[in-house]
Amino acid sequence: MNIAIIGAGNVGRALATSFSRAGHAVIVASRDPEHSAAVASAAHGRAAANNAEAAAAADVVVLAVPPDSLESVAAEIRSAVHGKVVIDPTNRMSFGSSGPTMELAESNSERLAVLLPEARIVKAFNTLFASRQIDPIADGVQLDGFVAGDDAQAKSTVVALVSSIGLNPIDVGPLSRAQQLEQLAFLNIALNITANGTWTSGWRLVGAPSTVAVAVAA
Repeated sequence: MNIAIIGAGNVGRALATSFSRAGHAVIVASRDPEHSAAVASAAHGRAAANNAEAAAAADVVVLAVPPDSLESVAAEIRSAVHGKVVIDPTNRMSFGSSGPTMELAESNSERLAVLLPEARIVKAFNTLFASRQIDPIADGVQLDGFVAGDDAQAKSTVVALVSSIGLNPIDVGPLSRAQQLEQLAFLNIALNITANGTWTSGWRLVGAPSTVAVAVAA
């Protein structure tokens, strides 16, 4: 599968590496051409001149960008992602004097669906630190990759991608569930901040309902 990674930070680098290792073709773009070239080279992919070029060349687009950049990036790629799967791995949160906080009114993914109405938005990879996007095994346990979206075919595509990099995929339902996934990520982030963690923790749903198992198997 041809995958565009927009963003060359920790998440962009981790996902580009994992997707390439799984046999997918990766193209990377970011606001810093040197960073995107370095990430693309390390992942044995190629760098694009800009975000729109990367999105146009891909089947699936991953927005590994800061949340406050989603609006501007969406404007750049809007015409290039018509009908395409766009994965949102971001989390809506901020950091104040009293520590991390998050807005609960809507998720980044729901906002992105408004910004890119012709794209098929799927929430995925947001509950995993970059360390676990590269290595999905923590303390000998295969971690979960949660997926939310309103388009069944798009979710099926993303579930396959999640599985391809070694995670256990779980379809949690419609895109509105992205709110809970961002809250789950917030809890993991907050715990690592307050407990001076190693940023290697992750989530595994144990004893999942049989309906979840059937959704994953499909």
